[in-house]
Parts: sequence; C-alpha cells; structure tokens
Amino acid sequence: MPKFVIERELPGAGKLSGMELKGVAQKSCEVLRGMGPRIAWQQSYVTSDKIYCIYIADSEEDILEHARKGGFPANSVNKVSQVIDAATAD
Repeated sequence: MPKFVIERELPGAGKLSGMELKGVAQKSCEVLRGMGPRIAWQQSYVTSDKIYCIYIADSEEDILEHARKGGFPANSVNKVSQVIDAATAD
C-alpha cells in the first residue's frame, strides 16, 4: 500500500496535554478500526501549530474519509514517492 504524509493545521497543537493527545489518538484508532485494513496509522509528529501524520492507505480518498469521520483537518495529503535517509549518501 502507498505511504502518505498528512499535514494537519491545528493551532496550539504543541501545547496539547498528554491526555488531550491521547484522546486524539483514541479517536483516530476508533475510526481506523471501523475502516478495516485499507488504512493504517504509522506515527505522527506534533509541532507548535501542526501535526504531520504518516499513514499507509489504499488511496488518498481513504485518508480524507478518515479525516472526515474523525473530525480531523487534512490540509495537505501527499503520497510518498521515495524514502531517503543518511544511509542513502553511502
């Protein structure tokens, strides 16, 4: 399945408490369980005003459906074409 990077604009995201982030994660997992195996959440990165999420999904439409059902913004959805890291330079 393709990998996607989702940018979610969420002012004050970096100030969310651990309990608030837990609630967001629980809601996301609840929606994912209902959608079945066509979409999976890998991890997310929280910055001051945005959350960047890494998902594996059959399609961009699945990402957008998850966002709608969960009440999450999905300001930008980008399909990953390649992954590189420091080892790529060797």
